[in-house]
Amino acid sequence: MRTTLTIDDDLAGLLQRRARELDMPFHEVVNTALRRGLAEAESTGDKPVITVRPHDFSSVRPGIDPDRFNQLPDDLEAGIF
Repeated sequence: MRTTLTIDDDLAGLLQRRARELDMPFHEVVNTALRRGLAEAESTGDKPVITVRPHDFSSVRPGIDPDRFNQLPDDLEAGIF
């Protein structure tokens, strides 16, 4: 299937260099790289690792209610402002 794909300049350069090194057409190098990347992601269940670091709110200034930190974004989303 023919399609248009926008590739970042740095990545395109790496793929073109690889195509020259392997003496392969550019589209074959791209297809091979995509297949390998997708196969690896499927085999490892490539899920991003998210690390949550708790914050100590004991140093919050007086007059600020930590239980209401999300009130402004919630109000903005609800269209109150």
